[in-house]
Amino acid sequence: MTEQEDTLDAGGKNFAIIASRFNDFVVEHLIKGASDALLRMGAGEDAIELYRVPGAFEIPGVACKLVDGGGFDGIICLGAVIRGATPHFDYVAGESAREIARLAARSPVPVIYGVLTTDTVEQALERATPKMGNKGGDAAMAAVEMAGLYAELKRNRTPDA
Repeated sequence: MTEQEDTLDAGGKNFAIIASRFNDFVVEHLIKGASDALLRMGAGEDAIELYRVPGAFEIPGVACKLVDGGGFDGIICLGAVIRGATPHFDYVAGESAREIARLAARSPVPVIYGVLTTDTVEQALERATPKMGNKGGDAAMAAVEMAGLYAELKRNRTPDA
């Protein structure tokens, strides 16, 4: 059995970060975690592009446009949906997750889900700061690993004749 696994090397690769402005006091930490992780893994500062959208619901649309436009080795989707007193949380969290997953399944590059869905502000901040492990950094590591794996799969597979 052969095993396909990639190292965490972002050198020479380009990444897009799509970040929600809603709950920006949380999302800014996720952006910093993701960009710091990409830089630590060898990405150049000019190889990271940040796209801001109003909320988590708008992330999949921009991700789709970036996939279709090409030019990125990975796309990192970041946001924070915090439960409130209405069902709004369920719709936004569920639909953004569903659409990002749908896009990721058909995309030629990895599309990584880094949208926090929490019950409280405190839970969101715990997951967005270094204290508990910044989930933005985790999403960036997943994007780099998957970008390498996608490239390996492409090299190892020949089209059917």
